[in-house]
Amino acid sequence: MIPFVPPLENVVYGRVEQVSPLIRRVIAKNPSKYSYRGTGTYIVGTGDVAVIDPGPLLDGHREALMAALEGERVRAILVTHCHSDHSPLAAWLHEYTGAPRYAFGPHGEIDSDPDDTDDSEEANGDPGVEVSSKESIDMDFAPDIALVDGEAVAGNGWTFSTVHTPGHTSNHLCFALAEESALFSGDHVMGWSTTVVAPPDGDMRSYCDSLTKLLGRPGDNVYWPTHGNPITDPHPFVRAYLAHRLDREAQVLGAVRGGLSLIPDIVAVLYTAVDVGLHKAAGRSVYAHLRKLVADGAVTTIDGEPSMTAAYIAA
Repeated sequence: MIPFVPPLENVVYGRVEQVSPLIRRVIAKNPSKYSYRGTGTYIVGTGDVAVIDPGPLLDGHREALMAALEGERVRAILVTHCHSDHSPLAAWLHEYTGAPRYAFGPHGEIDSDPDDTDDSEEANGDPGVEVSSKESIDMDFAPDIALVDGEAVAGNGWTFSTVHTPGHTSNHLCFALAEESALFSGDHVMGWSTTVVAPPDGDMRSYCDSLTKLLGRPGDNVYWPTHGNPITDPHPFVRAYLAHRLDREAQVLGAVRGGLSLIPDIVAVLYTAVDVGLHKAAGRSVYAHLRKLVADGAVTTIDGEPSMTAAYIAA
């Protein structure tokens, strides 16, 4: 059972909130089924500051950031990944301040079927209900400075190290703030919901490996996701996150070993409590797990590469 953190309540959009000695947050008014109450843009430091995930293209959020940054010198713009609720305002902020944009890189492979429905997962408060989670992509984003795992980005009073965490997207980065033993976890780990892992750029095997990677980092005492409240006891949370994925993987593998070879048939068995209108979205989740099982050598396809329409058998 995932120990979801308490809901983020009483949100005042555009207000600057001091959430720790070094960290302020401004929440954009873009609530949705995949951005929760809205995108939380973080401002780290005083005087010389770093801005993490500038957020969506909303006039109100841009104006709120302008007000919050008055008198500050933006030295770095850090982007966890380039979904459209995270990165688009980075272009404006770069032009407005001259600060470089730091990220792993642009978005990776996109879905060839624009009408397909992306992965779905569970949300705090409705752990048995799955909802469609098709996220739009900021294909215009490219960093000024491309980062790799373990690089440092530093300013006056703050020091970040990068943690490459592919899975949600291939270019997902977390940023570890040394001065507060804090990790800005983007969408990789969120306290209110599990994370969308949608092929082809989303990869379940990489995602599980990235969760395991975080468990090997003993110095991160708090996670600050881009959406929702902080996770103040992160390792038990990540272990539960990973156990949830592996439990679903075991269910998918059991279904294949039981003779089910097509994704719709697997969905019909594993998602009997879910409205049939959501079964296509559930199929994307099953597909993500099957791709991992194929990569792990536990499952293979009868003919051809893994796909939504392929037939699968136990290896």
